[in-house]
Amino acid sequence: MQTHTLSLNGNDFFVRSWGQPHLPKLILLHGFPEYSGAWDDLAPELSGMFHCIAPDQRGYGQSWAPSDVGEYTLSKLVSDIVALINTDLVGGGQVAVMGHDWGASVAYGIAMFHPEHVNRLIIANGVHPVPFQRELAKGGAQTEASQYINFIKSNTSPEALAADDFAKMTRLFSAKIDTSWLVGERLEAYKKEWAREGRLRGMTNWYRASPLKVADVGVPIDDLPAIPLEKLKVHCDHLLIWGMNDTALLPQTTQGLEDHCAQLKRVEIDDADHWVLHQKPVEVADAIIDWVIGDDIYIP
Repeated sequence: MQTHTLSLNGNDFFVRSWGQPHLPKLILLHGFPEYSGAWDDLAPELSGMFHCIAPDQRGYGQSWAPSDVGEYTLSKLVSDIVALINTDLVGGGQVAVMGHDWGASVAYGIAMFHPEHVNRLIIANGVHPVPFQRELAKGGAQTEASQYINFIKSNTSPEALAADDFAKMTRLFSAKIDTSWLVGERLEAYKKEWAREGRLRGMTNWYRASPLKVADVGVPIDDLPAIPLEKLKVHCDHLLIWGMNDTALLPQTTQGLEDHCAQLKRVEIDDADHWVLHQKPVEVADAIIDWVIGDDIYIP
């Protein structure tokens, strides 16, 4: 594993990479409340096929973390990764992009709005905005599972998450899901990243800047604004990997995904949940490798 500090859109970003630079590029985008170290289990399994490149995204880890909510709109988050793709480290052109959790939102954004840069899209327990907003607005099970979003959006959430040695953050991280992998030195590494000045504010700003609306439980939202469906389609090959025990993102958040991603393949992984990348890295890597090798256009 190598580390890099790159200037993206005039701001410093910290980036990890694995594998040989001559290999096809795979951009890895973490979610909340992780950082580029989230890929330490999976990236080595893929480094024989890809040059894996994982940034600390805006607001996270050792990357730029502005305090203004307006700096965390999806277009700006996507622009960071487009800038990364156009650095010498990546080399421009088309790359494979993989996202988990909030990283999936950025990955979908690149695929939808900058298709010239994406030849493959891989999502692991992350959601496309259209079916996710549909479920958030229903007032049902996903609405209930996502009520924590309202807490994170509150102006006091950074202080609350940091209190008592990040007690609330670790509880949020492990709510109804398995975090047996987050112990010892790894947990301390996460706490180190959360403790960097301004990072919890930056991380939670992703939620504050999001236009997604969360209904109250049992009270559906009936007046959602019209969604420009034609602009939200993915035209490249798309692999969705799903840990079936996820209680944060429920399976119904992917229902109808084929309407937005015609070239979609689904892989389900049993005995894994939202943190499938940590729980089943070999199985996730095997699913990706099998998908790529099965494509006749793959050139190593």
